[in-house]
Amino acid sequence: MADSVTAGPVNEAETGDDKERGKHPSNSAVKSGKSGENSEMAETLGFYEINADKKEKQNFSDLSLLRFVCTELTRGYFLEHNEAKYTERRERVYTCMRIPRELQKLMIFGFFLCLDAFLYLFTLLPLRVLLALIRVLTLPCFGLGGSRLLQPAQVCDILKGFIIVLCYSMMHYVDYAMMYHLIRGQSVIKLYIIYNMLEVADRLFSSFGQDILDALYWTATEPKERKRAHIGVIPHFLMAVLYVFLHAILVMVQATTLNVAFNSHNKSLLTIMMSNNFVEIKGSVFKKFGKNNLFQMSNSDIKERFTNYILLLIVCLRNMEQFSWNPDHLWVLFPDVCMVIASEIAVDIVKHAFITKFNDITADVYSEYRASLAFDLVSSRQKNAYTDYSDSVARRMGFIPLPLAVLLTRVVTSSVSVRGALSSACVLLFYLGMVTLKVLNSIVLLGKSCKYVKEADMEEKLFERPPTAPSSRTSSRSKVNVITPSVHPDPPEDDSITTSITSQPAQRPESPDLQPPADSSSEQLPTVPDEPEEKEAVQDSPELKHRAPKKDLLEIDRFTICGNRID
Repeated sequence: MADSVTAGPVNEAETGDDKERGKHPSNSAVKSGKSGENSEMAETLGFYEINADKKEKQNFSDLSLLRFVCTELTRGYFLEHNEAKYTERRERVYTCMRIPRELQKLMIFGFFLCLDAFLYLFTLLPLRVLLALIRVLTLPCFGLGGSRLLQPAQVCDILKGFIIVLCYSMMHYVDYAMMYHLIRGQSVIKLYIIYNMLEVADRLFSSFGQDILDALYWTATEPKERKRAHIGVIPHFLMAVLYVFLHAILVMVQATTLNVAFNSHNKSLLTIMMSNNFVEIKGSVFKKFGKNNLFQMSNSDIKERFTNYILLLIVCLRNMEQFSWNPDHLWVLFPDVCMVIASEIAVDIVKHAFITKFNDITADVYSEYRASLAFDLVSSRQKNAYTDYSDSVARRMGFIPLPLAVLLTRVVTSSVSVRGALSSACVLLFYLGMVTLKVLNSIVLLGKSCKYVKEADMEEKLFERPPTAPSSRTSSRSKVNVITPSVHPDPPEDDSITTSITSQPAQRPESPDLQPPADSSSEQLPTVPDEPEEKEAVQDSPELKHRAPKKDLLEIDRFTICGNRID
């Protein structure tokens, strides 16, 4: 009786639960749907299936080592669940694979730019100096027809010629043989430290040397009606001669140290000097780089590679002279020369590949760098050119060819003796060959540069006027109205570009109403003028928005950062 009484409420409770389940079928459906979704999710992840009804009644006794091992062996995952991440990783790999090709394109183009500026000093500069001197000597016969005795470009050419002649004559007082034996007597560690110090000194000299030369050129060609704000042409000329002479001696010590490394018996010094290039990777790879910083470093690498080639040429000339120009000794030097060049190329590739990887920079940026260098070449052939091409290369890359030209001339004249008419004829043929190489190189570079500028849509910038300095800040503010609404002419076709880059630059009359402002952003149109109407006119210009990103690379030169090293 008691059992029946106790069993009654239980059955009633069970029937009540069944009724409630019947009243709310949707709840059970929802629960079953959720359990189905969980089972499907577990199936997609590769886990063993667990029944949703028995999940609450699962006992810890079901967990075993065998089941865990089976789970580890059979579980899976799908990479498409994070497709964006893995696609980005794959693109990084492809970028690293493209870096060597794009970098070498930039390096080859920059190498021929440096070669063109270097050959200019040996080929066309003597002829231009000769023409300028003829003009000065024949001036009393024909009279002064124009307002200037000499054009500014002719004055700069004469100054360059005098600097080279004076420094070359001063280099005769430096004994190369004594310097070689003095360096050879030092220990390997001392020579390693000396070579590193010479590299740092070379960067410092390059960063300050072009400023000295530019100051000399501007002081000599500045209009005389302006108020004198300089110390005079002669002090600037003496500073320039002193700089070129000291820099030539520094490069000579570098070449002598490299020559000692080549002639050492165990090649330990050469190995240490080559390992110094790999130290450069540590100082640059693991630091943050932007596009402008990478552009500066690329220009520095181009200059460094060309300078190393000149140093290797000097080393080969000195060694061949010591062995009486025996061709067999050249094959002895050939493996070491190839090893130095290969290490330099490998270090540059690894350095640029990891810098672009860590800073998320695409490989297409090197085509922009190449277009910026091409723009400098094309703009130097314009009618409104404000600088010589060799000087623009020096400012952009930090490559100053005057010290290298003085040193190479000194080494060649001391290594090769010219005696008799046959030797003189050979020298004349060699000079004509260099002139031919210079002309062909300039033609090819000019054609390639026009192509790169056209591909980068930079043709319209070729017709912009160079910035000139106004008298005061007040006058520059009043001239914003003249500059802001100016409309640039449409980009011409290829024929007009060819005629403009091959014609001579014409002297422009100074107009005070068309001078742009003289602050640091003088090459850009002002974006924050004093009046709101001017601000709206600048902001509404679609041409400025289109050209704003590419202004940065054109305004970057090597001397923005001292020595152009971001270490």
